[in-house]
Amino acid sequence: MNSSRNGIVEEINGPIVTIRLPGIRNGEQVRIGELGLFGEVIALQGDEAIVQAYEATDGVRPGEPVVGLGWPLSVELGPGLMGHIFDGVQRPLEEIFRQSGDHIPRGVDVPSLDRSASWHFQPRDDMEIGAQLVSGSLLGSVQETQTILHKILLQPDLQGELLELAPEGDYTLEQTIGRVRSADGRIHKLHLFQRWPVRKPRPYVRRDHGVEPLITGQRILDTFFPLLKGGKGAVPGPFGAGKTVVQQQVARWSNADIVIFVGCGERGNELVDILETFPQLDDPYTGRKLMERTLLVANTSNMPVVAREASIYAGMTVAEYYRDMGYDVVMLADSTSRWAEAMREVAARLGQMPVEEGYPAYLASRLAAVYERAGRVETAECGKGSVTLIGAVSPPGGDFSEPVTSHTKEIIHTFWALAKELADARHYPAVDWVDSFSDHVPTAAGWWAQEVDAGWERRRGEALALLARDAELSRIVNLVGPEALSDSQRWALVGAALIKEGVLQQNALDDTDSFCSPEKQFELLDLMLTIYEKGAELIEVGVPVQELSDLPTLVKSRRCKSIYASEEIEKLREFKEEMVQEFHQIRLEYAKFKEHAR
Repeated sequence: MNSSRNGIVEEINGPIVTIRLPGIRNGEQVRIGELGLFGEVIALQGDEAIVQAYEATDGVRPGEPVVGLGWPLSVELGPGLMGHIFDGVQRPLEEIFRQSGDHIPRGVDVPSLDRSASWHFQPRDDMEIGAQLVSGSLLGSVQETQTILHKILLQPDLQGELLELAPEGDYTLEQTIGRVRSADGRIHKLHLFQRWPVRKPRPYVRRDHGVEPLITGQRILDTFFPLLKGGKGAVPGPFGAGKTVVQQQVARWSNADIVIFVGCGERGNELVDILETFPQLDDPYTGRKLMERTLLVANTSNMPVVAREASIYAGMTVAEYYRDMGYDVVMLADSTSRWAEAMREVAARLGQMPVEEGYPAYLASRLAAVYERAGRVETAECGKGSVTLIGAVSPPGGDFSEPVTSHTKEIIHTFWALAKELADARHYPAVDWVDSFSDHVPTAAGWWAQEVDAGWERRRGEALALLARDAELSRIVNLVGPEALSDSQRWALVGAALIKEGVLQQNALDDTDSFCSPEKQFELLDLMLTIYEKGAELIEVGVPVQELSDLPTLVKSRRCKSIYASEEIEKLREFKEEMVQEFHQIRLEYAKFKEHAR
């Protein structure tokens, strides 16, 4: 680094540092003070620059040196990402632990990707020297894990004539695997890894519409409020409502190719639980370890606040990188509220005018910019890829009208609202079927009709209508008691309870019930609705509601979710037929009773 890139610290205000460094550019990454703290330029005032530091600035004094690194806040992208744990600025926590122990020393400079590891590079068979490469051209591949084939792509900001491509063999990340001459005549070396600015979306050929739902194995999400691959979803809820568990279940069971979990400002014990349990989990789709297709970004609440903001961008950039290989990626951000709080703190220290609840005026646009990086796209040479973004939101006191939740609600397609009342009643997942919504139902209906059953959309609508009727009748019961209801109305309450307990409730700790296949989801829903419909027919001919409510098989129907595994669909259908026959037998016996009474 030449002397023209050196400067000094002038003023320190928490994570906001004013420096004097002539020629510095907005967005450039810097090293601050004797410790070499990470920082990023966020504003320029002549020769002075405002830097947000990603590490605690305690002990830093005015006059200490500053070095401009010449590039914006970036992440390293290449083989070696999967299965690892990084902090908000992509420092490898496992390697830092080996070097420094439990506490991350300030100013530590450890490469994000292991420079000593060798990777077996398989060049593309049909690639010829002299070929004209475009941004994102496929050069070859590396088997990153047993599960993930890592495709080596030409970086998005480069195109030109291929001069050289290395033969098959083992290479480290910094070894040259090819050379390209760009249109201006410059020669560019190619490596197995590349660096990309986190705040700059990676380009693609064109954006496409989502066509397939993200199957999470959670009934209330897949059946009632589906989210498409490439969609944008949010999980808002108050403290204790189960946001983290919902996201963990999605990370564990979703049918995405790659899972990226970003813990942004959450409590340390929650992230420790994730970091300890994920490496032990088996991938339900491959039988291998889940971490072979998972990347974790850990940024706890006691870490420097502005690093929270960087963690979301870092996770999204890695997600886009694997999307460009043609993979379906799901990124879970827990939580975007902590990310927004980091923006609020930085804005306050900069003296920017606060608006709603102290948040900066650009809160909505920043949220929209991040969520808009999700989507299904066509890549240069790897087909279709997608990034599905699911952000947890932690509104204070469960108030969904607060700025982060309300702005998020305007941006996303699927809204899984968690209710404290359901959580207090031990109803998990505590997704409120009244406040939640999905804009993807028409598209998802086509997939369900083709892959599972053509009656999915109709049955889903009937279940939601019954739940809505249950809400109305429950208000009457609370006012005047159940005696005011007719038998048909009381049976509607029983039918709604069957759906709540037999379909909507799901035990994440039960080996059988933790994951529910789409086929089993539909069969359970159809079972509960069939029981309700057959019971309603009996009540119309005069069978007392109490006689139906006391049927022992109703108890078993509620437990079908944990009795029958996803592979035992036929047994579930047989049980449904037994229920139909039992209701038919009750009808015959009641008809004989009425005949005898005459």
